[in-house]
Amino acid sequence: MDPHRKITQGLPQFPESLWRDTTDLPAFPKLTEDISTDVAVVGGGITGITTAYLLSKAGYKVTLLEAGEILSGTTGFTSAKISAQHGLIYHHLLKHFGEENARLYYQSNNEAMNWILNTAEELEVSCGIKREAAYLYADAEDPQTLKQLEEEYKAYEQLGLPGEWLDNVPIPLMASGAIKLPEQARFHPLQYLKALLKVIVEKGGVIYEHTMMADKVEKNDKLTLFTEKNDYRITCRYAVSASHFPFYDGGVLYFSRLHAERSYCLAIQPETDFEGGMYLSASEPTRSLRAVEWEGRNLVIVGGENHKTGQGICTIGHYENLELFAGHLLGIKAIPYRWSAQDLITLDRVPYIGKISDNEEIYIATGYGKWGMSSGTLAAQIISDQIQRKDNPYTELYDPSRFKAGASIKSFIVQNANVVKELVAGKVEIVHKKTSDLKADEGAVVFHDGKRVGAYKDPEGKLHLVDRTCTHMGCECDWNDGDRSWDCPCHGSRFSYDGEVLEGPASVPLTKLYE
Repeated sequence: MDPHRKITQGLPQFPESLWRDTTDLPAFPKLTEDISTDVAVVGGGITGITTAYLLSKAGYKVTLLEAGEILSGTTGFTSAKISAQHGLIYHHLLKHFGEENARLYYQSNNEAMNWILNTAEELEVSCGIKREAAYLYADAEDPQTLKQLEEEYKAYEQLGLPGEWLDNVPIPLMASGAIKLPEQARFHPLQYLKALLKVIVEKGGVIYEHTMMADKVEKNDKLTLFTEKNDYRITCRYAVSASHFPFYDGGVLYFSRLHAERSYCLAIQPETDFEGGMYLSASEPTRSLRAVEWEGRNLVIVGGENHKTGQGICTIGHYENLELFAGHLLGIKAIPYRWSAQDLITLDRVPYIGKISDNEEIYIATGYGKWGMSSGTLAAQIISDQIQRKDNPYTELYDPSRFKAGASIKSFIVQNANVVKELVAGKVEIVHKKTSDLKADEGAVVFHDGKRVGAYKDPEGKLHLVDRTCTHMGCECDWNDGDRSWDCPCHGSRFSYDGEVLEGPASVPLTKLYE
């Protein structure tokens, strides 16, 4: 290692996604009237937009509804790898789903990847798509993970997947072995999806932002959806929940069948050349690498530091760990961006995609487990086929009503015991609470205008809303019930219930929000 290599450079003060900062997205109005449509798609990420694109092209009247701004959720904060190599998955699938389903999982994600590439070419959109090999590697001196990786490669061989075993990798990672999967891809997801949005509008699709949906659905000859507070009604033949966590549960209790994980990304300008390829560690802590072009410079997106949401160390610590890893590996000239994302993972690690039940025209797509680019596209294909009454070979594999006993029961018990523990601690971040749920003299994190925000209802019933992002270094503040304050877990800044600074190092108040 070069002893003069710069290990740390200094993180940006606030998190910001490279994808969102480099894409000029169109704005859409808020829904202000009752409407009727063929298909109501709830959620403006890759799943919702791709579903609306497919059905608009098929001649359906489609309405896309987003609680906040289009592409402001997980899709806007991805690492944007398009791959069928989803970590240590194929050995697991062989064991719990069988050979045919394991092969279908690969086939479905590979087809989704190729569909993205073909669609980008068809629409002539410049979105930085590049074919690259993906590498799943085990860290040196981690014999347990190396053994798991060897089992994974045996699964590749049994399934006939085009993987290759390597004893080391092309970049100077300390790896004891790797599986190379050729011809995967990376891209700029928002530039790609912006092109799909244009087609949706051209085909007569209607898009609304800042339109929060209630969890109520009336079912008669048609479906009736309601905006929050029952202000407006959407009458439709089909409803699609593409909202990350399903907006409508249907009594299935998805909160007990999903858990949330947070992960982090830096976009660094390296001191040394990056040889290319997309890398993911099978060892913990997770590390991910891929190149991206930005303002004529070659950057590397360094990701990882996965943890269950609400159960990690101070968020700045996760970014600092990635900074140290990248600095030792490549050196750092600059860090233009840092951001984080939240992903949902199912009990058996396969997404839930399709009809909630046989007799309802309500469809869901969730639980992508950090592989939303291929899985979100695949979900749109399955759901659009189901709505059009077309056969799809992957319907049964991803059926939301499945329950694989061997893969699920242990996870179900462990996760829900953990959920109970974290509910007591007040740290679960799959936020269901709304401002209307607050009692007098109560504060909490609530879901408002498509975002998690801080809310406090004072003894007189007046509501105070704030952006919880600490103005010092961008950590998310937690509600301190004892002191009626918003406290930063990273560096100790404290703010009053209406955002005023109580203690530093922050010197600027939290941003006040309004209903």
